[in-house]
Amino acid sequence: MNTDHVTYSAFTGWVDPPADVQGQLEADLDCRVAVIGGGINGMSTALRLVERGQDVVLLEAEFCGHGSSSRNAGQLAGAPGGDIQLLNLLSRKKMPGMMRLAERAAHHVEDFIAKHDIDCEYEATGNAFAAVSRGQMGRVRRVAKIVTRAGGHVEVGTAAELGIPRSFVGGMREVVGGRMNPGRFSLGMRQVLLDSSARVFEQTKVTDVTREAGRVVLTTPQGRVRADRVVMATNAFAGEWNITPKHLSVPIYVIEVETEPIAPDRLAALGWTSGMGLVTQHAIMENYRLTPRNTIVFGVRRLERGTSYPLPEKVPDPGLVEELAGAFATRFPSLADVKVQRAWGGWIAITSSWLPVAGQVSDDIYYSIACNGHGLAQAPYVGTLIADAIVDGHRHEDLETLWQDKPKFPAPMMMGRLGLRMIWAVDRFNDSVNGSRRNARRGAPLVEPTS
Repeated sequence: MNTDHVTYSAFTGWVDPPADVQGQLEADLDCRVAVIGGGINGMSTALRLVERGQDVVLLEAEFCGHGSSSRNAGQLAGAPGGDIQLLNLLSRKKMPGMMRLAERAAHHVEDFIAKHDIDCEYEATGNAFAAVSRGQMGRVRRVAKIVTRAGGHVEVGTAAELGIPRSFVGGMREVVGGRMNPGRFSLGMRQVLLDSSARVFEQTKVTDVTREAGRVVLTTPQGRVRADRVVMATNAFAGEWNITPKHLSVPIYVIEVETEPIAPDRLAALGWTSGMGLVTQHAIMENYRLTPRNTIVFGVRRLERGTSYPLPEKVPDPGLVEELAGAFATRFPSLADVKVQRAWGGWIAITSSWLPVAGQVSDDIYYSIACNGHGLAQAPYVGTLIADAIVDGHRHEDLETLWQDKPKFPAPMMMGRLGLRMIWAVDRFNDSVNGSRRNARRGAPLVEPTS
């Protein structure tokens, strides 16, 4: 797969930045509730608060939708993120609640798209946990049992039965959810927010969070906001303030890559009739999805940990793009000659438990964070539930599933550079073993002869 002429973006490949970026805060303000962060979590929180009659100020360092909200693969998931077998082992009692939340979150986003007529190319295709080997297919079946027992709605089948590319063995379809253009969705939500009564300030970085005379004070370069309540909806960027709980999450940089347009007959030959997005069953997943522009977007496979704050704005490492291109050629051998057209990346947050979390630092500061790669569905829903909790004074059962009574978290295991490298190496070892087995079944030698 050719990567000689890739366009590397510091934003996203899904959309262009908005032309109407709002001005920064340049005065001192008072409000009932202030929201820090203009991703789909923060915007949803602010919108729900406005619906409930609250006086709201939202502060965003760049522009709303700038972060991972618009940079992901656009797969609206109907199941929890992370390793579901591990989650079931460590948090089995929470699994029914997590399944309920995940499916309700996907439906919440679908309802939001319909209500506001957001043109984001959404299709309710479902998504597939796709197996690249017999070993991964065994994992898929185990995961399906866990999900079904927890109340989720899934279907297990061969590649032909699910309508996914025949280069995969089979998989599990999440019945709930689908695929969209996340850039259009994020900017569509941004327009809804700008049309609301919320006071939105972009290009406004919060430099400090303190208390003064019984209120929370947010300091920015040109002004301060005094609020009765504050919601931190900054996901991977939450570690920039001392008030953030220690070990709340680990910032991780992930990348997505898009091919050049592919001839329709070549795409049709894949047998990808369902149009579902695919997530492989590696410890660090690979994702693949079709787009309406006859390209394939794919990504992740390797994780890069952020080591210090503020997190840098960056573009993908060409070496990682090369690696992803190699994986693409393995998964889609008939398209191995297709060129990579563009690459982008973004920061997400991963928790030590692989569960999303929400809670309070104190009576007047709330946080919700770390949907662990499934934020496109869960972040807007959790933001809405946080808003309702502020207004009503009690928590919805789905928010209760995530709630941390005390903001104390264990140090993340295996999330350092060495740990992530080890996980990646195990995935590659398993790939090589599975590849050798496939070659053996085809009658090819396990070891190539040397000259």
